[in-house]
Amino acid sequence: MSELALEELSALAAIYCEPDACEVLAVSETHGITFRIQISVKELLDTDVLLKLLFHLPVNYPSTLPDISVSSDQLTRAQCMDVKDKLLEQAKRHLSEPMVHDLILWLQQRLKYVIKQSATVCHEKTTLSRGKSTEDGIWMLLLHLDHMRAKAKYVKTVEKWASDLRLTGRLMFMGKIILILLQGDRSNIKEYLILQKTSKVDVDSSGKKCKEKMISVLCETKVQAQQKRFQTFEVKEYSRLEELQKEFETAGLTTLFSEFVPPLLK
Repeated sequence: MSELALEELSALAAIYCEPDACEVLAVSETHGITFRIQISVKELLDTDVLLKLLFHLPVNYPSTLPDISVSSDQLTRAQCMDVKDKLLEQAKRHLSEPMVHDLILWLQQRLKYVIKQSATVCHEKTTLSRGKSTEDGIWMLLLHLDHMRAKAKYVKTVEKWASDLRLTGRLMFMGKIILILLQGDRSNIKEYLILQKTSKVDVDSSGKKCKEKMISVLCETKVQAQQKRFQTFEVKEYSRLEELQKEFETAGLTTLFSEFVPPLLK
């Protein structure tokens, strides 16, 4: 991890010092730095848009571009992806120098134009996205959650993420077992994982909002030809293990079930 990255993080924390404006999520000598910046930006009609920008600075940053994720309740998922793409384009111009603050300033000045351009080329980008999706194939992710304290809110959040990212699959409850099975574009699967690991989706024992720390990625793989593609995302509860097993078998995922689910019962 470079001294430049640590100095930049310190400067950002000083600049964005309001509550929730800058949140450090992880600092690692081997994996780099992950943090989230929250800003309010004026868009076309001069209404405020609250943007959450997730940055991951690799260990060899700024010689390597940062990973960026963009989310906002006021923008569509497609618009967020366009903002992300534009930020990465700008980042290439700042390679080898600290760039996060410059990227944020650029976005604050240009957001309204990025959104306008996004609307203009929406159909073209959708067509290109579909072509890329076909080329890359459909991917699958199986997650295990230890518990949900605020179940109703948690479930609603997972459903929204799945919808925004065009992911299908199941959120499955069987006794104390909680599984999330997702299918979709690989980039969207990875985007979901970032949201799942960095957002405050549950509450702790004192009722305070907290991030999901008790999550396990059981499997992440490409969907095979003999496996069924889920058409929707559904929340299901099962009273018996046999019912859960049948859900997997119907989708052609018998091996997946046998390998990962029975060990959870021990």
